[in-house]
Amino acid sequence: MDKNKKSRSKIIIVSNRLPVTINKKKDGLKIQQSPGGLATCLDSIQEEGKAIFVGWPGYWPSNDKEKKFIENNLINHHQCYPVFISPAEIGKYYYGFTNRTLWPLFHYFSTYCAYEESEWEAYKGVNQKFFQEVFKIASPQDIFWVHDYHLMLLPSLIREALPQSSIGFFLHIPFPSSEVFRMLPWRKEILEGLLGADLIGFHTYEYVRHFLSSVLRLLEYEHEFGAIHVDNRIIKVENFPMGIDSLRLEKLLQQPSIQKEIKKLEKKIWTEKRKIILSVDRLDYSKGIPQRLKGVELFLEKNSNWHDRFTYIMLCVPSRTKVRQYSLIKEEVDQLVGRINGRFGRPGWIPIHYMYRSLPFDKLLPLYYLSDVALVTPLRDGMNLVAKEFVASKRDNRGVLVLSETAGVASELGEALLVNVNNKEDLAAALTKALDMSEKEQIRRIEPMRKRLFENDVFHWARSFVERIKEVKKIQAQCEHQKLNEKWKKKLISDFRKSKNRLLLLDYDGTLVTFAIKPEQAKPDVGLKRLLYSLARDPHNNLVIVSGRDRRTLEQWLGKVPCGLVAEHGAWIKKDPRHEWEKQKRLSNDWKKQLRPILKVYEVRVPGSLVEEKEYGIAWHYRKANPELGQLRSSELFDYLNEFLANTDLQVMHGNKVIEVRVSGINKGNGVMPWLSENKWDFILALGDDWTDEDLFKILPKMAYSIKVSYGPSEARFYLESPQSTRNLLRELVRIHK
Repeated sequence: MDKNKKSRSKIIIVSNRLPVTINKKKDGLKIQQSPGGLATCLDSIQEEGKAIFVGWPGYWPSNDKEKKFIENNLINHHQCYPVFISPAEIGKYYYGFTNRTLWPLFHYFSTYCAYEESEWEAYKGVNQKFFQEVFKIASPQDIFWVHDYHLMLLPSLIREALPQSSIGFFLHIPFPSSEVFRMLPWRKEILEGLLGADLIGFHTYEYVRHFLSSVLRLLEYEHEFGAIHVDNRIIKVENFPMGIDSLRLEKLLQQPSIQKEIKKLEKKIWTEKRKIILSVDRLDYSKGIPQRLKGVELFLEKNSNWHDRFTYIMLCVPSRTKVRQYSLIKEEVDQLVGRINGRFGRPGWIPIHYMYRSLPFDKLLPLYYLSDVALVTPLRDGMNLVAKEFVASKRDNRGVLVLSETAGVASELGEALLVNVNNKEDLAAALTKALDMSEKEQIRRIEPMRKRLFENDVFHWARSFVERIKEVKKIQAQCEHQKLNEKWKKKLISDFRKSKNRLLLLDYDGTLVTFAIKPEQAKPDVGLKRLLYSLARDPHNNLVIVSGRDRRTLEQWLGKVPCGLVAEHGAWIKKDPRHEWEKQKRLSNDWKKQLRPILKVYEVRVPGSLVEEKEYGIAWHYRKANPELGQLRSSELFDYLNEFLANTDLQVMHGNKVIEVRVSGINKGNGVMPWLSENKWDFILALGDDWTDEDLFKILPKMAYSIKVSYGPSEARFYLESPQSTRNLLRELVRIHK
């Protein structure tokens, strides 16, 4: 990292390809800015700071002189920093792992996937190469925005080198269901790479849900409203539907050259009196082109009245021609087009005008504007901006969009005619409806979609993402301030040393010991017992263990420690070993007869879960269960019990991998009141790990040191990372008086 570079923060956009095109001419290399794509969002985030690109320029220099020329030109004229990738690396990293493994898997074509160790190693190597180039120009205060499936290891590489940096990642393709994603041999490494980011963005909520499900199932990180807590850091996972530059498209439509082309095409259409159907795709197996053609063929079979009354312009852009599946799909498409045109064509008319090439946008835009129907029917697509460009081009609000329900854009453009592209009957019926649709109905559908696109364009998408990264960093900073760092630890120890009447309130599971698969396996070890004995024997200390455990277990494990005990979250208290257990209120456990069968059903439904009975409570533990199934069934059970127990004096608690039912009014706050009410304390320390401890934190005086033993929202003033951190703190307090 350059130590001498200016400290002003910048936004570093990292993607596989730079937004430039390099062509070798007779008079040398020509470097031009590429239109569209991520390049269009640069202007919108310039106000956030200096925005620069890092990526592959799509060219391998033949010598050092050529390499130096490219570097200087890109940096000085295009704000781009190149990552040079050799042809051998491109073969294994790009044509190999990203396009033979990740692309088919993420689009649900698992049978097309290759799982080659050498290609995975190349992928790791190129991600490392990207990191090295990023690190050369990076500062800790920069914002890093990493894009797409080519660079899913990069966020964690940046995080490791610059722990305090702001990192966002956006995936432009679908994220598959956990059942599909788990087929990837290197699935955990990919997830851990992505979790280096502070903000992970997807096009749709469906992809967010799939990602969170995979993280839970494979790494066992739970989430709360899209927030994952990893290594004392909050990571937000959200959807950001990408837009287009709608205003630019509108202005282009008004240009004389475009208007001239529109009038020329209009004249031909009026002469032929045919409606125009349009599709624009990369020739890719995920685009559903053969399925669409079969739907068109069925439409022609059923609707002879539409013969000679439309022209279907099918534009297929060549793509990844070196990958075998792409050459196979081209052969299939060629055969289908030939068959359909041969069956239904006649002199002067063929139904499908097939173009296997790309068109510049100034030639494509008139087709968008004049087409009556657009067929956007991928089998899977991250977003699909063609659908948005077609809708945005309809200044008169006339036109029909036939859209696959499995395209990401379907969640935004619900007024389109949504189809299941695998159902050719469905597609043929939608095409019939589209061609017969009245202008009034077209306007009713197109108008709200068009309005939505202009309000949520690509600049809104880019600004929203960058602003959200900043917001997440603020949330992280607020939580970081609550950490019991060295400064606050010294203050705590100083206050402890000066005090004479101390109250120490300690939760047990998750605070003093780590959670065990079975509750009975979390018994205190010798070291913990010694530590608690040392604390309890100090005449200035009053130690109380405040637990959800039943009183018999606490008595068995800690009954000889000279301390107070609170059992079942406050149902029972024992002031010290000389006293008997006392009930906090008049309690009954007859209600357990009705709940026991319900929890037993879930014990059977969720392998690895178990029911624990207490005197005045009953709990269902799912720590040993499949993480995803456990979370799903726990939410289901929690909702059911809350509804079932409405208007009773019973309370349902969702703790750490446990759902527990107890009598209302019984909580840890009430459980410790006999000690707190003595009002003699000049030092109070309370530690707990989950929301059952929040009732205790809420009632403590402001001078108390309340500490949550996990990262996340809490009423506690501070947090520590783990039970080991708790023990380390308590050992320091013990050493003070040795």
